[in-house]
Amino acid sequence: MISQYLYISTAPDLSREDVAAILESSTRNNPQADITGLLLYNGRNFIQLIEGEEASLAALMKRISADPRHNGVSMLDCAQASERACPGWAMKRIAIAQNVDERRAELDRQLPPGLNPEHRKILMNFAVLN
Repeated sequence: MISQYLYISTAPDLSREDVAAILESSTRNNPQADITGLLLYNGRNFIQLIEGEEASLAALMKRISADPRHNGVSMLDCAQASERACPGWAMKRIAIAQNVDERRAELDRQLPPGLNPEHRKILMNFAVLN
């Protein structure tokens, strides 16, 4: 079984370079810990799905919670799955369209088909936040 964590955090003052650095670090470090997932950032909040072995995810969440670039880290869901929703994605950033009307449709196209339906619903709802 694979563990899946879905969390949200607030990071209102990040530059594009900061977000790029987070993604680069995730892309470099996650394969070593056998973690996969996806990340959305709307300019104020992150929502991230991470998946892997429980111990690896717990260690990563401890680092994320201590990272001064985030605050208000809140776990939305912890689930078990028979397979990964994001295999091959060390950390995929899914860009959110600027036009609110286009966000949901674009996100729906980009989310992996094997995603837990409850996680899909939460991620889709995130897309309409400003």
